[in-house]
Amino acid sequence: MDADRTTRALARIEQALARIEAAARQPRAAEVQRRHDKLKAAVQDSLQQLDLLIEGTQG
Repeated sequence: MDADRTTRALARIEQALARIEAAARQPRAAEVQRRHDKLKAAVQDSLQQLDLLIEGTQG
């Protein structure tokens, strides 16, 4: 009987760990996407500024 209780307890622990790991991955993915979007916007802005500087020296 103790082995059965231990087995069930270990199964519950493994299930809980799987839920925790899945939850931990979600915010991280969202954070990475947010940072990517922010960096992409900053690079686009910098490229636009460079284009304006180049046009200013040519015209």
